[in-house]
Amino acid sequence: MVSITLKDADLKETFRIASSFKVFSLAESLGGVESLINHPVTMTHASIPREERIKNGLSDSLIRISAGIEDAGDLIEDLDRAIG
Repeated sequence: MVSITLKDADLKETFRIASSFKVFSLAESLGGVESLINHPVTMTHASIPREERIKNGLSDSLIRISAGIEDAGDLIEDLDRAIG
C-alpha cells in the first residue's frame, strides 16, 4: 500500500480523481487481491472531525493505493491517466 497527497487538490478534486480510475476500484477494503483506491476523508475516516484528521496526517488530498494482481502495465497506465 502507498499513500499519496495530491498537490494543490482540494477535497472535491481529490475525490473526483480517486473516482476516475478504471483498473483500480474505489473501495474501503484494502485487504483483497484486486487493486484498490481509498480516499480516507470520505470513506474510512469520514466520521472523524476534520481537525482531528488533519492533526493525524489525514489531509483532504490524501489517497491510499493498494496494488493487486492485475497486470503491472495496466496499473501504471491507470495511475498515469488518473493522476498524470
